[in-house]
Amino acid sequence: MEEKVIKRKEILAAFQFRHATKAFDPNKKISDEDFQLILEAARLSPSSCGYEPWKFLVIQKPELREEIRKHAWGAQGQAPTASHFVVILARTMMDVKYDSEYVRNQMINVHGFPPEVFEAIQGRYKTFQEHDLKLLESERTMLDWASKQTYIALANMMTTAALLGIDSCPMEGFDMEKIQEILTREDLLENGRLAVSVMVAFGYRANDPKRPKTRKSIQDIVQWIE
Repeated sequence: MEEKVIKRKEILAAFQFRHATKAFDPNKKISDEDFQLILEAARLSPSSCGYEPWKFLVIQKPELREEIRKHAWGAQGQAPTASHFVVILARTMMDVKYDSEYVRNQMINVHGFPPEVFEAIQGRYKTFQEHDLKLLESERTMLDWASKQTYIALANMMTTAALLGIDSCPMEGFDMEKIQEILTREDLLENGRLAVSVMVAFGYRANDPKRPKTRKSIQDIVQWIE
């Protein structure tokens, strides 16, 4: 029981510690062991239907970071100073449509479904995408769905970092078309099978937060239906 109390305190302390770090200490680097653990938290994250519709670009090349920074108003302080800068990509309609080769490979070769089992459940995936969530209405609808999955991995990465005493900052403030152009030119989007979803920087804060963390009360955001 005492051990559980300690774990609770550690978890809450990590969430209190974490804040959207605007600038990192460029002289402090995350160890390879710690960053691999952060990446492993992403890899082990859940996704709808088990599709894992993501890829993680760890951008360490200074010139590429600077080019990204020019079109990312939300990464002005983070891109140049972060120990590790990650662009999270989401898979597009080409890969996550129920009848794609990507889905077939994911279910049979990654998850180990026998081919006949996959064939039997493929219709369920079709109904889910076509009718239940109406994901096939447009390329953007499907991309937004895939991007929602990447945010699960994003949250797990940041929480893992916080538990290790490592700072982070998620970023949506960027010109999507410009970033797409840059990554396409660098041949990082697998010929249109990937698109930028969100960015996240990791490192050690240069300065402490100017004010304490503020959130709504639990009563304002939770309603129990009994």
